[in-house]
Amino acid sequence: MTLEKILQSQGFGSRKQCRQLIWDGQVSVAGQLITDSDEDLPCEGLVFSVGGKEWTFRQQLYIALHKPPDYECSRKPSHHPGILTLLPQEYVNRNIQPVGRLDHGTTGLLLLSDDGGFIHAQSSPKRHVSKTYEATLFEAVTPQLITQLQEGVKLIDEDKPIAAQVRMLDTHLLELSIDQGKYHQVKRMLAAAGNHCVSLRRSAIGKLTLDSLGLPMGQWCHLDPGQLAQLV
Repeated sequence: MTLEKILQSQGFGSRKQCRQLIWDGQVSVAGQLITDSDEDLPCEGLVFSVGGKEWTFRQQLYIALHKPPDYECSRKPSHHPGILTLLPQEYVNRNIQPVGRLDHGTTGLLLLSDDGGFIHAQSSPKRHVSKTYEATLFEAVTPQLITQLQEGVKLIDEDKPIAAQVRMLDTHLLELSIDQGKYHQVKRMLAAAGNHCVSLRRSAIGKLTLDSLGLPMGQWCHLDPGQLAQLV
């Protein structure tokens, strides 16, 4: 692929803009400055730099983000900053999207990608991908609350969603897993069971845990094939 097309595919702008970056001496490969926009290069494993910043060619983006509070999972946020402001502009140019959503107050593990097939597969309710949350509660955790969540609680105009796994982590801290992703589902389940969610953190998707990624809040990383395989 020509260097001009490589830059465009990686989100550096239109072909004209990418061509100008090359002509302006902003692009180098293996430490060598390249000013020929038609230079043909292999994409696989390609590492290059633009304006002194190193980049790796990626056919698709698969990213894990430790979402902070007060960020919206929307490309057009209305009341809070959007999570895409935490990513490089080049990734935003590639139309990267959140895989599902966390409401603005919820923190934790969030996936983002520009691979439409991946987004659809991860979001499909037919796949029953487990998502694990840690909920801080207003009232203390009781055995009755755990039983209710395991047996299912009735939500307005919906079936009774069931928590696949529930366990008490502390007096007011509960861990629960669900394999659905309905609007505010965890908070609504807890409210229907007679408690109130003070704060909510998604700690895992499938077998991929936020702790295993070691991401500080607000930081992100690319997922490797082994980590992607854990999203089941």
